[in-house]
Amino acid sequence: MALIELKNLTKTYGSGDHLFQALKGINLNINDGEFVALMGPSGSGKSTTMNITACLDTPTSGSYLFKDVAVESLSNRQRTLLRRNYLGFIFQGFNLLSRTSARENVELPLIYRGDTPKSRRIAAEKALEKVGLLNWKNNHPNQLSGGQQQRVAIARAIVTEPSVLLADEPTGNLDSKNSKDIMSLLTNLNQDLGITVVMVTHETEMAEYASRIVHFLDGSIQANEVIDS
Repeated sequence: MALIELKNLTKTYGSGDHLFQALKGINLNINDGEFVALMGPSGSGKSTTMNITACLDTPTSGSYLFKDVAVESLSNRQRTLLRRNYLGFIFQGFNLLSRTSARENVELPLIYRGDTPKSRRIAAEKALEKVGLLNWKNNHPNQLSGGQQQRVAIARAIVTEPSVLLADEPTGNLDSKNSKDIMSLLTNLNQDLGITVVMVTHETEMAEYASRIVHFLDGSIQANEVIDS
């Protein structure tokens, strides 16, 4: 079943001589439980597609359906609720709060959701356990390696039990060993928990962890490549 449907999606920035068409009629379906990598050079449209999928931007024309709901027709509050309840975010730069513990960082989305302190603590510790960092729950980011910090960020992304993980260059700041560890973790979350993963990456080796690679060029999709498991 298509969880995400992008239909004839365009995105234009600027006007007149400064007009730039970032997306030129994108058509893309992402099924529930898929692991999809978006690849392409800078300016190819992959990050714009990710931002629209994350409800951080809106298309100029076309339609974005999430669970058969036209996202562009939602109010700002409804899009916020969609992000809060269905989407988890992983960033290249980790984006952890330096003065709070790993557990407190993971609790943040639950604070925004209004969960009780006890339920937040329990959920955060479960999420840290899933990424293998429960024993580091009281450590601050400066007491963790880069790979451990990204694991905390992943725990924060999955603590709300999202339908989709949106990962923007999740290994961009990591060495090769930690990159492979993080990709193995994302693969396990996808396969064991059934979380749909959509990842932007420049790295072919990382993209090959996905079940499908979507190749972008000049605002269009050039190819869909299915990866043999």
